[in-house]
Amino acid sequence: MAAASLGLRSGSYGSLHQQLQDGAFPATQPILLRRAARSFSGVREREKVLPRIYKFVGRRKVGILLMLMISAALLSFVSVISRDEDSLLGATTHMHSENPSRKSFNSPFIVPLEESSTRHSTNHISLPSHHGTQHPCEKFPIPSPPMDKRHTGPRPCPVCYIPVEQALFHMPYSPSPSPVLKNLHYFSEASLISYEPNGGSIFGGHPSLMQRNESFTIKESMTVHCGFANGRKPGQGTGFNIDDDILLEMEECYNVVVASAIFGNYDLMQQPKNISDHTKKNACFYMFIDEKTEAYMRNSSGLDDSKRVGLWRVVLVRNLPYEDSRRNGKVPKLLLHRLFPNAQFSIWIDGKLQLVVDPYQILERYTWMKVLPPIFLSGFLWRENYTFAISRHYRRFDVFEEAEANKAAGKYDNASIDYQIEFYKKEGLIPYSLSKLPITSDVPEGCVIIREHIPITDLFTCLWFNEVDRFTSRDQISFSTVRDKIMSQVDWTINMFMDCERRNFVVQAYHRDLLEQRKALAAMHHPVHPPPAAVTRDKDTKAPPLRKLPGKTPARRGRDKRSSSRRRHPRVIGGNL
Repeated sequence: MAAASLGLRSGSYGSLHQQLQDGAFPATQPILLRRAARSFSGVREREKVLPRIYKFVGRRKVGILLMLMISAALLSFVSVISRDEDSLLGATTHMHSENPSRKSFNSPFIVPLEESSTRHSTNHISLPSHHGTQHPCEKFPIPSPPMDKRHTGPRPCPVCYIPVEQALFHMPYSPSPSPVLKNLHYFSEASLISYEPNGGSIFGGHPSLMQRNESFTIKESMTVHCGFANGRKPGQGTGFNIDDDILLEMEECYNVVVASAIFGNYDLMQQPKNISDHTKKNACFYMFIDEKTEAYMRNSSGLDDSKRVGLWRVVLVRNLPYEDSRRNGKVPKLLLHRLFPNAQFSIWIDGKLQLVVDPYQILERYTWMKVLPPIFLSGFLWRENYTFAISRHYRRFDVFEEAEANKAAGKYDNASIDYQIEFYKKEGLIPYSLSKLPITSDVPEGCVIIREHIPITDLFTCLWFNEVDRFTSRDQISFSTVRDKIMSQVDWTINMFMDCERRNFVVQAYHRDLLEQRKALAAMHHPVHPPPAAVTRDKDTKAPPLRKLPGKTPARRGRDKRSSSRRRHPRVIGGNL
């Protein structure tokens, strides 16, 4: 909220001057100011007071005394204005408002006043928002994740969110400024020829090494490669093809987009939880799948011709540009601004994750800046404004360690990883150290990306995608190189929040193949035996008598039966698999 917005804002909030005339707010300011100005208004009073001052105080000290009195009057004036501005600002939070889209689109952004319908778990702490000098989450401590001897891996930690309605109130009215870069365009060619062996794919446009290097020179207007290089527009004959009616539908997403993807039938679809009614009506939830995943979903999750499963709008993608399903997943992950050209904000989550916090609360927590008139700025700007947020890896901070971990886990062939690391070393890549502070890590946990769609963030994800297209699909390896090249030229940074915070608003599940393996192992160790068949006898037939075993007592036979039972059912250490 700008300094002049309280007095000059028009539109749905109305003019403040008109509201004062209509009696919307009590006109207390003029009365207080006039009373404060009457103490020395009369000429006769000044004539009586000044001689008394001269009598007890020297003439040289009169000026100092007058300056002190003027300072005290100014301080009282500022305090009066502060109280009145605070009351006016608090009153505006309860007014019905209609916030049009920042880019002057036809679909307005309505801020409702209904009560919040979100439900929070014990780790989700919502505090009341007071539009005063302090944000309710400003002094909220971030404790360490709870210790659990049975679970030694990464754990979620408590995070402070304000209610959804107040998060909507804090949504920016205009785009964040994009440093240096103002206009971003993309290469599109009908016929593409690769002139270099490692120049990427046709989908990426085969950028030459010279074009790659030039794309890192930030200018006011730029044209770069950013996927979808050989078609009319993204999704039409470019690879990663989407039906035209769905593309038009995606262009109608003007506000917040939540997106995910499952390719190669690799994950099970997770439904978002704790989503408010306003978000369900106004935000877009899109899940991109391929034909293999679609066939599985039609038989398992109730996917029908409506192309909706719960909150997700399911989009079938044909003619995928890569054979590797994980590399195909990088297209929507990094190029959402091209698939949703009119969206203002987006949240990407990997297909294995379940969203459990409302998207508007997440955006307010990690990206949106709180703005009040200048009189409140010193106490209210409790964190910087970020246009891009991603969690850092919970264990690794260094790219070289990340590369070795990828090789050890067989995530990609070792020769390609070594080639990429050597290439970056020649460009100046060094191990992470504390000298890079305030940068806290070079390795992200890239399964969640929170961003505002402005030219500088669009450029970052374009160049990041180009590295994934040229080198390996392990985007954690190329992240810091692209980030540092941009940050060295413009005043822009990334919010790399802690991984335990990410685990607070998304729940991580296992990949589908691993879940099926676990079920198979459990069935193997605990088979389900059919009940024994009933034995029928004639009425005249008697059951044969029990044959006594020679040399063994009944007690001994009981012990043998228990021993035999142990042999038939071996003990499984560690519980169910």
